Amino acid sequence: MGITKKVTVLAVGLGLVTLSACGSSGGGDSGGGSKTVTLVSHSSWAVSKDVLAAFEKQSGYKVRVLEDGDAGEAVNKAILTKDNPQGDVFFGVDNTLLSRALDNGLFQPYEAKGSDRILPEFRVDRDKHRVTPVDTGDICVNYDKAYFSKHKLAPPTSFDDLIKPAYKDLLVTENASTSSPGLGFLLGTAAKYGDEGWQDYWKKLKANGVKVVSGWDQAYNEEFSGSAGGKKAKGDRPLVVSYASSPPAEVIYADPRPSTAPTGVADGTCFRQFEYAGLLSNAKNAEGGKALIDFLVSKTFQDDMPLNMFVYPVVEGAQVPEEFTEFGPAAENPQTMDPAKIADHRDDWVKSWTSLVLR
Repeated sequence: MGITKKVTVLAVGLGLVTLSACGSSGGGDSGGGSKTVTLVSHSSWAVSKDVLAAFEKQSGYKVRVLEDGDAGEAVNKAILTKDNPQGDVFFGVDNTLLSRALDNGLFQPYEAKGSDRILPEFRVDRDKHRVTPVDTGDICVNYDKAYFSKHKLAPPTSFDDLIKPAYKDLLVTENASTSSPGLGFLLGTAAKYGDEGWQDYWKKLKANGVKVVSGWDQAYNEEFSGSAGGKKAKGDRPLVVSYASSPPAEVIYADPRPSTAPTGVADGTCFRQFEYAGLLSNAKNAEGGKALIDFLVSKTFQDDMPLNMFVYPVVEGAQVPEEFTEFGPAAENPQTMDPAKIADHRDDWVKSWTSLVLR
């Protein structure tokens, strides 16, 4: 979530784990050789070393990972290079950007082995099988518990709360034109207030001092006062657009580990995100790419994924960590939007949002 999670690998943002082993596993091979398969992704990709090593041993392929920044940037770059792709598989296109990828012919058809175990609510593009669902999560406003306790102010719980004077100059969000969580937040407001009402809402949000930065890492780890990274960077915004699964990461990677999460989620601000993987058109190692996609929906990977990428699995029987249930449960009533509506309106909405908020 992707997750964007969204999502997004909060542990990487916190600077507490690294993916160097994954990124260098292909050595100097460019991905064209039969022994290397190259995964192109946003910077939130993560997998346990032993799980990846087991796949490499079983399949005979070495996995090389190319990370291309935020999901929005990564998708745009993949489209621009689709005739001579950087890799074989793309992971991290989400439901906010899916139609752009499909309309631009980014993927070739492939039905993953084990895709019958993917829960029905996550399946899309069933006739052509151009993408395979991998994870899901909720894009939500997170709040710094210590700030609101210190100022004796109740944290916001809804979109409506964010435009109230009490929360002036407290929120930081990501650019909807370059960032997946930023776009998800915009779509959440469009789903909540309708095709016309969302613009009036953003006028009020802008007047209430919302700050916009380029991507999730800057928002969460530099501007947000509640994250481990934000504390080090002396961030002064106690509200940030992130994920419902962000609080568990703050607990799991803290040393010493706290008994409660230092951050919370405004449950009424959530938008549900789904992330997909696809075999890139003109992939040089299509067979390796197919094997990698099969791996992404295997129970082994799906069980491993939540505590690495802080997103929820999508296959039947995959395990959800206790920490998610305790510190970051999925939103009960998130905003959602039909993919066809996103496809019809996304670009116009982003253009209007840019003119309204950034200029």
